[in-house]
Amino acid sequence: MMRRKRLGVISTFVWDTIYGRDPRSEPVTEWGGCAYALSALDASLADDWEIVPLVKVGDDLAPRAREFIATLSHVAPDAALIGVPYPNNRVELRYETSERRAEKLTGGLPGWSWLGLKPLLRDIDALYINFMSGWELDLETCQLIRQNLAGPVYCDLHMRVHALQPDGWRVVQPLPSFDQWCRCFDLLQMNEDEVKAVARDPMELAAIAMTAGVRCLTVTLGSRGAVYFAAPGFDRINDLDASTKAIGDVGPLRTALVPVPVTFDSGDPTGCGDVWGATYFSRLLAGDDIATAMRAAHAAAARNVNFRGAAGLTRHLRGELITQ
Repeated sequence: MMRRKRLGVISTFVWDTIYGRDPRSEPVTEWGGCAYALSALDASLADDWEIVPLVKVGDDLAPRAREFIATLSHVAPDAALIGVPYPNNRVELRYETSERRAEKLTGGLPGWSWLGLKPLLRDIDALYINFMSGWELDLETCQLIRQNLAGPVYCDLHMRVHALQPDGWRVVQPLPSFDQWCRCFDLLQMNEDEVKAVARDPMELAAIAMTAGVRCLTVTLGSRGAVYFAAPGFDRINDLDASTKAIGDVGPLRTALVPVPVTFDSGDPTGCGDVWGATYFSRLLAGDDIATAMRAAHAAAARNVNFRGAAGLTRHLRGELITQ
């Protein structure tokens, strides 16, 4: 039997309490954080890939997290969440508009050290990183990952460009040594607000990222779609060869807006960026070109808008009928 390729996932489980998603209803509590990304990976990965969650979970929620993982069909048989004696991350989400929200964090799982992570990466063929706490990895550990992992590395920078205030609320902040962070990733995802924390506009961000070695930058624009900036010669994962990885030798970039084909006026936007990025990377790993992968990601995010929570989301993203 042919060995399935292994996709490592570094992120954080979060237990969400959501206010304002529907002004007429009481707040709801459910899995958030990497549960959305894992669901999307499970729904969109090709059958020759399996998921290896490199994810810590607090002992207080570990049984629930393991129950969730058990519902996913692409998880590697030898994979296991790592329980730690800390309170799991919990987030209070308060929606201000359909696409803007405030977040308050309590709890706090420790990030990874290279010593703890290194043995887990030995048989990983590709890596998906989604910063949900913001401190899953520090810069030195990311640099060591890049030096020791030959496969493609995808990063949704997300909470890495947020600061945690004393009262727990999160605010966007600049990221020191941003160009050094970019050297660690082949593919980088950010949203509009996060772009403003590190550059004046997406074009400046693309120039910084591409000079540092990123091969494709995507900036998600909510209901307007997403724009990408690709290095010369890069359109598919197989283009990540030695010539396209040359740092500093960029040349003319290719950029395009890939709009969302259908406008959705209402629904639940929670987790849409995570579903989008996980689907996009899955389709790239399957061999799709950038634009085709982005259209698949748009379709998955649109389906996510019409579903609440991560429980059962995989089946919904596959088009199966789910009763909530």
